Amino acid sequence: MTRIKDVKIYKATSQISRAIADATHNISEISFYIVELITNKDIKGQGYLLSFHYSPKAIEGALKDLKAFMLERQYHIYETVKMKQNYEIETEYFGNIGLQRWAAATFNVAMWDAWGHELNQPIWKIIGGSNTKIPVYGSGGWLSYTDEELLNEVLDYKQRGFKAVKIKVGSKDIERDIQRISKVREAVGTNVKIMMDANQGMDIPSAIKLSRWATDMGIHWFEEPIAHDDFAGYEIIRNKTSVALAMGEREYDCTALKELIRRNAIDLWQPDIIRIGGVEEWRNSAALAILNNIPVLPHYYKDYDVPLLATISNAYGAESFDWIDEIIDNRMIIENGYAYLRGGNGWGFKFKEEFLNEVK
Repeated sequence: MTRIKDVKIYKATSQISRAIADATHNISEISFYIVELITNKDIKGQGYLLSFHYSPKAIEGALKDLKAFMLERQYHIYETVKMKQNYEIETEYFGNIGLQRWAAATFNVAMWDAWGHELNQPIWKIIGGSNTKIPVYGSGGWLSYTDEELLNEVLDYKQRGFKAVKIKVGSKDIERDIQRISKVREAVGTNVKIMMDANQGMDIPSAIKLSRWATDMGIHWFEEPIAHDDFAGYEIIRNKTSVALAMGEREYDCTALKELIRRNAIDLWQPDIIRIGGVEEWRNSAALAILNNIPVLPHYYKDYDVPLLATISNAYGAESFDWIDEIIDNRMIIENGYAYLRGGNGWGFKFKEEFLNEVK
């Protein structure tokens, strides 16, 4: 049987790391933690989480704690659910929601990668995927950008064949948001969809005002206009405006999705595979969305999300950043607004060794 015999933890920084900012965060670097599992058959599987510069000691501590737990029990690589259940019992005293779940999800993703290599199959085939390509949109448009930087980014996405772009809103002066969106619309034309993301940085009146204006600009959807747990606020915005609302990236379970469904206050569900707890929990949330006719549009992790979206019936699209492209060995192919599934085993890529700094 194939068991996990060793675990390595690494940190890596994007080749295009730079300081960026949205409505609620100033981000000084674009960094990641990578977990690499090694089995008794010398099969390797990797999973990673997006860390930016936040709480490195806490993240490393959570990953090291789970490493010790995994090595003590020597799980089979396919025991993804068993591992999660056991570890949630182990960590319940200090709480599972938060870094404990981030750590467990990163190991979960690595276990799936190792399992794919064991079976010599891509994960999307193991699960039963049928699509070969998934729509993607170019993400960015940070509030810290100058107008020139903003337009250069969206025009680059357009030149590369993207059919949709997302930019940040939630400026202290709403007129700045309006001006930035207007300039992007003028630059990309009417054949490229524009979405906007406030990262929870607005209040209800300003979100309603911007949403009503955005309707005339043909904005496709509005992500996280207000605090993610203000369910009544999402209900008010949706009842008073016509722009579709997207939410979900900050959720660690399906509680918010259930409440927003009850209130008829969500149009697009955006699970983050690491926050929500890994492959199984991502798919559980997608199943709930399917039952309620809500399309799934995951947050950030395109290299995991595109294969998983190929396995569900209500896949709306995936978010695309270029952040890991230069530090992995097999960049995902994106052409004419679609990401094409990799044919390699597991997730179909691994991080290049020269960018990995081991965490001791």
